[in-house]
Amino acid sequence: MSRSELVERSGVSKQQLSRLENGQIRMRLDHLKPFASVLGYTPEQILLWGRYPGTGAIEAGGKLQHVSHETGEVPELNMRAPRGHQTPPTSGESWSFPRSFVAERLHASAARLRVLEVEGDAMVPTLLAGDRVVIDASHKDPTPDGLYALRDAFGGIVVRRLQVLRSARPIRVKIICDNQSHAIEEVPHSQLDVFGKAVCCIKLL
Repeated sequence: MSRSELVERSGVSKQQLSRLENGQIRMRLDHLKPFASVLGYTPEQILLWGRYPGTGAIEAGGKLQHVSHETGEVPELNMRAPRGHQTPPTSGESWSFPRSFVAERLHASAARLRVLEVEGDAMVPTLLAGDRVVIDASHKDPTPDGLYALRDAFGGIVVRRLQVLRSARPIRVKIICDNQSHAIEEVPHSQLDVFGKAVCCIKLL
């Protein structure tokens, strides 16, 4: 789309567009609304182009680079299914994420990911009951330190913060709850059953 066509279809004057392009006006979302519907993007996508899921980079000359809006389907695990499965069955529900977001921000493929619903208060305030955590099920080693999904003593899958005690022999791992009213556990690395690494959280605000 040419600049003249953008001005004509958006209803914004050439002078206003020029001031926005040259940084003479501090960009706000309401400035972008007239262009968003014409270009087929949301104001948020244009303002955060290249950093917002589903957008690409800005080419030389300020042209927005076309990106694919294909999505990757990530199944949600059924945490209420009877325990005893090596891997919990899926719930039949799935989450759709832009493939560019999965590849560029999560550094994974949709086939390796699973969505897990948080239960209990062990990870409050970081995670609340009902939050969803996206797990990379191919990441089985607890390094670097961080949030991981692991199997507990009852066969369920829980999210905990893991810290590897690398100087211990044999190597041991601290299993930490962010809720300080819960006790910290410590186990040999060989006894840890990691389901995957937490790479993203979905929560209501």
